[in-house]
Amino acid sequence: MTQTAPSAPAAVSLTHVVKAYGSVRAVDRIDLDIRRGETVALLGRNGAGKSTTIGLLLGLDEPDAGEVRLFGRTPERAVRAGLTGAMLQEGQPIPRVTVRELIAFVGSTYPEPMPVDEALALAGLTGFADRRVDRLSGGQAQRVRFAVAIAGAPALLVLDEPTAALDVAARRAFWDAMRSYAARGNTVLFSTHYLEEADDNADRIVVVDQGRVVADGPGERIKRAAGGSLVSFDLAGGPSAGLAALPGVVSVEVRGDRARLRTDDSDATVVELARRGAVRRLEVAPASLEDAFLSLTSTVSPTATATATVGSVRESETV
Repeated sequence: MTQTAPSAPAAVSLTHVVKAYGSVRAVDRIDLDIRRGETVALLGRNGAGKSTTIGLLLGLDEPDAGEVRLFGRTPERAVRAGLTGAMLQEGQPIPRVTVRELIAFVGSTYPEPMPVDEALALAGLTGFADRRVDRLSGGQAQRVRFAVAIAGAPALLVLDEPTAALDVAARRAFWDAMRSYAARGNTVLFSTHYLEEADDNADRIVVVDQGRVVADGPGERIKRAAGGSLVSFDLAGGPSAGLAALPGVVSVEVRGDRARLRTDDSDATVVELARRGAVRRLEVAPASLEDAFLSLTSTVSPTATATATVGSVRESETV
């Protein structure tokens, strides 16, 4: 009888993880699995628990309850094995050290580092290799942080707000480099406040709010679950009462004389509007990730949000 080999453990596994600071639960029983080779965006408002979650999975802090595993190991052992690289928000340039010297030094602390020239090329730093780190522009310094994160050729790359304060060109260059690294089969987890970055670069998006996962799945699925389209039109002095009862309507917003309906069936919504009478300046557009994000993170009760959204958004194989 042939036995099936056990599957490799997930790149990231958080099980019932809790982290509190006084009476505030920054992380409130989070369950999250990230498969090897996935690129996952972690979204949430300020104070939602993103940075705390990242700190826990990197071993920078210990959970009060629950379990954190990276490739089946504790975060500390995964880091020691060179499996994890991180690019965090905080960090100061080291004076009188060239870019090449810094990358070579960091790589030397890993068991199987990436060749220095390869790391420089992947980060777009070949032309700045012999320049001092403390004499780089903001965008160039951010590329150095990325090169430091990949110097050990980690299987898991964690990026905390990696493009903060970068201009458009620098942000584009950074994501080109990140996608090149992910294309090698590596796992990438990043947090960002730029929602279009998550939509463009992540295979999967995880939204956290008040320390809990409130949505988990591909960007398109999250948009659909939060109301897949926006129907807007002028009220032209007419009443706004009853709009919430229209077919497909998930939420209603009225600004001045213009109504904005979030709907999961725009065709049915528009047909009913037309049946009721003339509709002026009608517009139908797909909901953006920003619309979905605001819908998912504007609730008062985290328990209600988790119950209402997670089950409908998550893919069956995710936790």
